[in-house]
Amino acid sequence: MFDFLGGTDPWVLVSLALALLFTLSFEFINGFHDTANAVATVIYTKTMSPYRAVMLSGTFNFLGVLFGGVGVAYAIVHLLPVELLINVDTGARGLVMVFSLLTAAISWNLGTWFFGIPASSSHTLIGAVLGVGLANASLNHLPVADSINWQKAIDIGLSLVFSPVMGFVLAGIILLGLKRWRPLGRMHRAPEMRVELKNKKHPPFWNRLVLVLSAMAVSFVHGSNDGQKGIGLIMLVLICFLPAQFVLNQGSSAYQIESTREAAHYLKQLYEKHQDNLLRQAPPAPVEDKATDAPAAPTRASATPYRCEVVHTPATIQRLLTNLDGVHDYTMLADHKRLEVRRDLLCLDEVAKQTSKLSTLAAREKSDLNRLRKDLTATTEYAPVWVTLAIALALGLGTMVGWRRVVETVGERIGKQGMTYAQGMSAQITAAIAIGAANLYSLPVSTTHILSSGVAGTMVANRSGLHGNTLKNILLAWILTFPISMLLAAGIFWVAAQFL
Repeated sequence: MFDFLGGTDPWVLVSLALALLFTLSFEFINGFHDTANAVATVIYTKTMSPYRAVMLSGTFNFLGVLFGGVGVAYAIVHLLPVELLINVDTGARGLVMVFSLLTAAISWNLGTWFFGIPASSSHTLIGAVLGVGLANASLNHLPVADSINWQKAIDIGLSLVFSPVMGFVLAGIILLGLKRWRPLGRMHRAPEMRVELKNKKHPPFWNRLVLVLSAMAVSFVHGSNDGQKGIGLIMLVLICFLPAQFVLNQGSSAYQIESTREAAHYLKQLYEKHQDNLLRQAPPAPVEDKATDAPAAPTRASATPYRCEVVHTPATIQRLLTNLDGVHDYTMLADHKRLEVRRDLLCLDEVAKQTSKLSTLAAREKSDLNRLRKDLTATTEYAPVWVTLAIALALGLGTMVGWRRVVETVGERIGKQGMTYAQGMSAQITAAIAIGAANLYSLPVSTTHILSSGVAGTMVANRSGLHGNTLKNILLAWILTFPISMLLAAGIFWVAAQFL
């Protein structure tokens, strides 16, 4: 499983170990920073003892990472522009990029956790990635438009903005429905009221069951969403340090490689059909480039970054088909050929994405392109089993410590009155639905903000009132996380790049 370590230079192994430690530390912190939200209601309502709830939540987070796939992982990775991704393995700058964004994300996460503020690890990581992209563009004198994959950033930004709004509204609606269905039900009592009236510590049986099941559902979808971000980071680390071994999934089957070839053939036909429209909307290629000759993919030591230009598509496809001719196993390729294949696949996926946006494209062709893009990226968007297990373990263990600060904020400090059982159920059901829906579309969202917004929504629906200071702190964290994590990551990256 770790054969790739053989023959690797000692300094590379030390740097790799340090980078992996940083990544796993981020995911561990994510566990006790974000996952506390998943068990806040069951702990506050005394549905379960804190340690039992946290242990069970950690287990479901672990399972969520294992079965969550890699869609969200690569949604984060592809916030970086394709030019930066295809050159991430060309030298020390890729390594500095990873360390910069991780240092910024870890610093902000620890700071907000220390003060018990339910800030979002998702916002932190995404802000750090964007900061690195902007700093890289500045250092390379690139336009801002080329610094970040803006379309992906807009998609993720919208999901991060609207998911808390959805949490606030949906949780309030569910609570109002429960009040209408059982206006005098025991579910509308707070834990201390039940102890006072009935001298019973735990909620009624059915309320307790729903609270437990919904909390574990939130833990599972949190693992399958947030855990994937750590997977994406580890894959960036591995590609930076050991590109030849990890740029392509060396466990790919002959069928997957053949599907990749077929996708390239079909893309060539579509490109030729829509070439004029694609070239009109594409930015002009550098003067020294020729339309008939794609630049050779650089080696790791090359000083000239590889650029992905639409005008080079026919030559890029031809080079890919030549490299894959007769190949049924990626281990048959020389190291530098694997780098070329990855770069060409990422470039062709970008061309396919641009082609799918053409107004002249028929609906059937657009549907075919979506399937084609999956075939093009099937062997580049992957994660080894050991990576998934490592992230799952880090997130699961992180869940089991440091939960108390955030639980107190969610349970007691959002509303002016304590949370009722019905409010806890409404907020958790909402969080499970919202995060699960985001997983289907491979969109990263914030468990923290969805659940906190859900609790606030139930407080408004219950006319309990809201604590202004707590809401102000949460709102400030929501507003400041993006710019601070961006500035931290960009600053660290810029300073470190001066020594390269």
